[in-house]
Amino acid sequence: MKLSLAYLASIATVSASRTTCSKGRTAAIATCCVWYNVLDDLQANLFEGTCGDDAHDALRLSFHDAIGFSRKDQSKGAGADGSLIKFADIELDYAANEGLESIVMAERDLADAYGVSYGDIIQFAAAVSVRNCPGGPRISFMAGRPNATHAAADGLVPNPFDSANTILARIQDAGLTPEELVNLLASHSIAVQEHIDPTIPNTPFDLTPGIFDNNFYRDTLLPGFVTPGSSLHTGQVLSPFKGEFRLQSDFALSRDLRTAGRWILLSLDPFLMASSFATSMAKMALLGQNPGILHDCSEIIP
Repeated sequence: MKLSLAYLASIATVSASRTTCSKGRTAAIATCCVWYNVLDDLQANLFEGTCGDDAHDALRLSFHDAIGFSRKDQSKGAGADGSLIKFADIELDYAANEGLESIVMAERDLADAYGVSYGDIIQFAAAVSVRNCPGGPRISFMAGRPNATHAAADGLVPNPFDSANTILARIQDAGLTPEELVNLLASHSIAVQEHIDPTIPNTPFDLTPGIFDNNFYRDTLLPGFVTPGSSLHTGQVLSPFKGEFRLQSDFALSRDLRTAGRWILLSLDPFLMASSFATSMAKMALLGQNPGILHDCSEIIP
């Protein structure tokens, strides 16, 4: 088949419009090039290309930063703005943020080294961390968030001992639906508990913590038979398998009429789980932000 000169010219035009970045890589938008360098550093020196503790913490940090937003009272926080890094001296003292100190400092150093905003580094690192986990979906990444101007208020991050009513009210005040909350809880498929019960640190929420799969949703629906440790703690309920930790809040949401249907759907369809998580993560990453001033650097995500 012969290719027309016009077609060949169009290919050349598209190719020429892309910016050449480091190591011969290209980007549609020149301002996205810096993220290739951040990616290299992040993977080599923090995540080491694995779905390990730092990757888990980066994902947790993205939620804790973004959920610091209230539609009723926007003075409480500006959402996904990096306030948890910018005002770490304040927000790391909040009980809900226990255990985030190391990842906050690591991401702060990365952001400072490459001149990117704290809000951007938090959401970028989270998107990369998910891709390091087998089965993890590709999440879009928008860059250009301005740095936070004030700390988020305490009490905006839901706790595992909160009731379903309390959690859903908090989530909806931040701008997310009950269905989106259930989608976002897929993050527990690759997470572990560290601080709820300090006697059994690094206990997973399902038995495949290194794999992004829907075992978490299926396990939560099962009745509890054994405790993962010597005793139950606040925020914990009986788990179906030894060596598995189940949050009281997850148990409640899996059985609440407003969220149970979605929970069951995700327990049956891992592909729906992955795609729904990616969509809801992308929305969460924009809470409190103005998408009109951001630029799409999603192609940098591995």
